[in-house]
Amino acid sequence: GVKADLKQYGIIEDPKEGEQKAGCDRLFRTTFHPDTDYASFVGCYKPTMKPTTNEQKTITGKKEEIVYEFVPQVFTDAYVYAYNNPDKDTYLVIEEINRGNCAQIFGDLFQLLDRDGNNESKYPIDPDTDFGKFIAEKLEGFNLPELIKQGKKLKLPANLYIWATMNTSDQSLFPIDSAFKRRWDWRYIKIAQPKKDGTDEKFNWKIEGDIDWWQFVKKINDIILRMTN
Repeated sequence: GVKADLKQYGIIEDPKEGEQKAGCDRLFRTTFHPDTDYASFVGCYKPTMKPTTNEQKTITGKKEEIVYEFVPQVFTDAYVYAYNNPDKDTYLVIEEINRGNCAQIFGDLFQLLDRDGNNESKYPIDPDTDFGKFIAEKLEGFNLPELIKQGKKLKLPANLYIWATMNTSDQSLFPIDSAFKRRWDWRYIKIAQPKKDGTDEKFNWKIEGDIDWWQFVKKINDIILRMTN
């Protein structure tokens, strides 16, 4: 699956543990859930704490003050990193993508998922003012198209890859519509099957000590078949 691919590309060392390789900062991960929204995926303008100047500290006696600024989230972090490091393939991995409302979470970013022959977004979009201002600050000084560098247009760079996982048998609260689905390449990962000798290294669970998982599944399937015909 995704973890095995990440290992192949040198992003993680052990796909079983999913450990990020030391010093590898080009992998960005998040997990969708019913409360995930655009602000928690992209970012939003909100209050944060900032250290006060020495003059303010003398007057107010406070070491920190409340300020309002754009706070980036995982998509923005991956987007900025990819543009700042054009020689590095950058990966944004979304776990359990069908557990969130993708239409709400992606918003107008949905349009960026269409890629051209160079793997860049076909159709740039206009970001909101706060988001665009933050992007402009982070991309200042880089050799990029002016509208991209100024944060007036958003466009996924060719080196930013978005991978996602989902459980197709999960009865999600938020079904994914066909327009969203067709913008992804899909690969089905089958669950490991037992070997003829009854063992399997990848999938050999035991229930209550001596009951083998596959024996349990066969018995349950027999019961379901009898009850539902």
